[in-house]
Amino acid sequence: MPKKEVLRQCVACRESKNKNELLRICRTTEGDVCVDLTGRMNGRGVYLCKDESCVELAFKRKALDKSLKIHISDVRVDELKSEILEVINN
Repeated sequence: MPKKEVLRQCVACRESKNKNELLRICRTTEGDVCVDLTGRMNGRGVYLCKDESCVELAFKRKALDKSLKIHISDVRVDELKSEILEVINN
């Protein structure tokens, strides 16, 4: 039997894609927000397309704040954005 395709929705563009094509952002149980490269970290997770325009749109709309149900400070937003762009560009 073939493996079932797992779809997730990008918080920025709202497009559904295969889970492997998206980047997972996780709010840990300690309340920190980080990039989840494994896709298996404990905590609440949201998905983003691996596209700079989606990253910009997500931060502009504060989509991560809303979806993760947490306020992300301006300093952490800048750090997180650079982390995400670094992962996307590598």
